[in-house]
Amino acid sequence: MWATSPAFRRQLVLLRSFLPPSPPHPSSSVAGRFAPASYSSGSSSSLRASHAMAASAATVYEADAEAVVRRITPPLDRARHKGQAGKIAVIGGCREYTGAPYFAAISALKVGADLSHVFCTKDAATVIKSYSPELIVHPILEESYSVRNEERASVSSKILTEVAKWMERFDCIVVGPGLGRDSFLLDCVSNIMKHARQANIPTVVDGDGLFLITNNLGLVEGNPLAILTPNVYEYKRLVQKVLNCDVNEETASEQLTALCQKIGGVTIMWKGKADVISDGKTVTQVSTFGSPRRCGGQGDILSGSVAVFASWAQQFILSNEQPTEKRVNPMTLGCIAGSLLLRKAASLAFEKNKRSTVTTDIIEFLGKSLEDICPAEH
Repeated sequence: MWATSPAFRRQLVLLRSFLPPSPPHPSSSVAGRFAPASYSSGSSSSLRASHAMAASAATVYEADAEAVVRRITPPLDRARHKGQAGKIAVIGGCREYTGAPYFAAISALKVGADLSHVFCTKDAATVIKSYSPELIVHPILEESYSVRNEERASVSSKILTEVAKWMERFDCIVVGPGLGRDSFLLDCVSNIMKHARQANIPTVVDGDGLFLITNNLGLVEGNPLAILTPNVYEYKRLVQKVLNCDVNEETASEQLTALCQKIGGVTIMWKGKADVISDGKTVTQVSTFGSPRRCGGQGDILSGSVAVFASWAQQFILSNEQPTEKRVNPMTLGCIAGSLLLRKAASLAFEKNKRSTVTTDIIEFLGKSLEDICPAEH
């Protein structure tokens, strides 16, 4: 069985050595065994095999998240030039939703990326630009209402051509914040995701991007550079779609591992009281307390932060020149670091603002939270 193979054990040992773990949390609901009976009778033998692999891989370890942040955050070096600390793009923003792409993009800058772009619809562009002059905003996406049926193919091709001019410059893209569910817009974004995959660009999928991929799993299947960040409702829909069952809290870690394996190679961060992260091989969690305030927009902060940390982690892993089979998954490291930073920033914001805490308050504490963990002069 693959889960007992030398390759699997080597990956697990490497991740544990990179992230000095605490023992599995004794009260965690993600430490049970897999219950095959919770799946439909139509499950295939390959899925049953993934269940067995999941059961062996699904012990949950508390990540040493501060160690991860210190390890992957690049030093501030006078010899570096603009762009070397990260170039991030957010694909999202439409008439109804302009805040989410802004939150994700500005958070990427506040964490430490050098450049942050937003690709949005024309209706959203002026609004997003008005929020901050720091963002590079591209008003190139279109919704159905603005495109005649006979023009759709040519407009879609034009949009992809425009985005493709920029794609290889980016270290990571975020798909979904403020995207909406317009059918034509989603089709265009599907093409953008396919192009990003061909260009080997890490992709964080959140918000309406998760709605898109849940209905078109081929966009992320077998992509080790894809990160999915579902909340409880998005995760439920994903489990029902992929595993054909409901979420089982008693076997949550095994179910999460099986979900990653079934999709094939993706990293999933299941957001909640503890953020639980798996790439189908290992399961880690970040349970540092953040804030009891659940204002909207915190997921957008997280997606932008994870994008930056994932790109930094990838640079860190590649610079160590380890053989491929010995490398820790940089997407997992990016999730761990992003989760911790948001929680720290939310805690500081709540300490100051209490019930009036909003997303912009949390964003303002991202810099201090990173500085507390990893001082700039070091």
